[in-house]
Amino acid sequence: MTLELPDWMEERPWVETVSLELPLPGLHDNTADWDRLERALEQGGFSPVLVSPRCLSGFIASLRAERFRVSAVLGQTPWGWELIEVGPYEHDAPVLGLAVDLGTSQLVFYLVDLRSRRLLSRISAPNPQIPLGEDILQRILFARHQENRTTLQRSLITAFNRSVGQMIEERDLPPSRVFAVAVCGNPAMSHFFLGLDPSNLCKEPYIPSANRFPLHHAADLDLDIHPRAPVYVFPNVGSYFGGDLLAGILAAGIHRSEDLSILVDVGTNAEVVLGNRDWLIACAGAAGPALEGGVVERGMMASPGAIDRVRIDGRTWEPSFHVLGDGKPRGICGSGLIDLVAEMFRAGILTIQGKINVQAGSPRVIVTDDGPAYIVAHREETEDGRDLVVTEVDVGIFLKSKAAMYTILNVITRKVGVTFQDLKHFYVAGAFGNRIDPEMAIRIGMLPDLPPDTFHGLGNTAGKGAVMLLLDRSLFGRIEEIRKRITYVELNVNLELMNEFRGALFLPHTDPRLFPSVRIPQRDCRTDESGPFHGALP
Repeated sequence: MTLELPDWMEERPWVETVSLELPLPGLHDNTADWDRLERALEQGGFSPVLVSPRCLSGFIASLRAERFRVSAVLGQTPWGWELIEVGPYEHDAPVLGLAVDLGTSQLVFYLVDLRSRRLLSRISAPNPQIPLGEDILQRILFARHQENRTTLQRSLITAFNRSVGQMIEERDLPPSRVFAVAVCGNPAMSHFFLGLDPSNLCKEPYIPSANRFPLHHAADLDLDIHPRAPVYVFPNVGSYFGGDLLAGILAAGIHRSEDLSILVDVGTNAEVVLGNRDWLIACAGAAGPALEGGVVERGMMASPGAIDRVRIDGRTWEPSFHVLGDGKPRGICGSGLIDLVAEMFRAGILTIQGKINVQAGSPRVIVTDDGPAYIVAHREETEDGRDLVVTEVDVGIFLKSKAAMYTILNVITRKVGVTFQDLKHFYVAGAFGNRIDPEMAIRIGMLPDLPPDTFHGLGNTAGKGAVMLLLDRSLFGRIEEIRKRITYVELNVNLELMNEFRGALFLPHTDPRLFPSVRIPQRDCRTDESGPFHGALP
């Protein structure tokens, strides 16, 4: 697999190997064994060299056993080069690194060859903590007791070892050749991974146990790779702004650009970064769950069986849709919900208040025990043999998430005195960013009314940023520079956010002037005048 990396990155991997043929000691050269190795490394540009006292004896024994013809593996730290291994003289032995995105719902692992700069494998797995708490707040409350924190940490370590073991085994590689790990996650997930107490994250004044984490080694965390492999956990900026967003800033390149840009990462929260190379402001707010498809009754993550795209015929109200995996649908994910609500609104099925028009006489509109609903797929079309419906209650829940998203964007731009029209780039991260149709999101008032080419779906920026660190050690300094440059705004206590939220609950908004490109349909409209999304999916 190839990696699409920015051209500004330097080719300086975090871990380096050097093969050495040292002069044998003798009466003419009575330099001590360790001094001899240290001198050779310094001549090769590795200085200062740090070594654990517990490892020194073993390194010297390896040096003697190989008759001073060895390969040394070194990893960069803030204090110098750390000697990880001294072993047999080898030119072509693999040097591997791991990048890990600790998502609240999904864990994603990337196995990287640091020599060739190739991505060898990518694997994702459900977060094993979900049975201990569906959402992050439940897990934080569960973690108030030490034994529960240990349970949460062990679940992540077990999933790590299982997933990495699978990637390594499939390629017939020894786990001892994994020499570095870069991990990013939101503040709570980083706390869980390191066994720290996260309980103060969810109560005012929202203070984490730590924002910057010491460099660990694999053995400290019981990771089944090289025991001295350094483990770097990206730092946090605030209580709801974690290392996953710092990694995302690296991947998007906002910190290098003169242009004013915004980055939105939709997960458990909607996390937003606004700025350029001169300044950055960030915030996070609870806008994610319904957009992940995790709150509405038939909502689900973007996985096989999820409807991810929808179009509705404006004359017949008949839908067409795409299902991930191309099988029968089991539910609908966030991008599918955005499409569905946007198309229902355009066709006149939904009013500006998000109410379903039950007067039009369409067989697709029914009344259930939960109130009015729209049938997206009939029972004979679905995997479980049940009608897949979206109710008016579901729409109301979804509108709260979309309103929160728009309000967060509106508040943060206004706070620094810029408008949406000043934005040159609007980056949307995550799997959600890859699938979202910006025109649909604009139609419902979730994203600002900007030209379509302003929007860029970037995929998993957290994982990409972690991979970038493995391949360019100069980014250690960049990460710290970015962290210090960011002004973090705490929205949990922002009254302005609450005051604007109500207006954004409507389709697209109570102030239609904010969305000049959106045609507001009549409530009883069943015709499609000129909508660009008429008919079936392309």
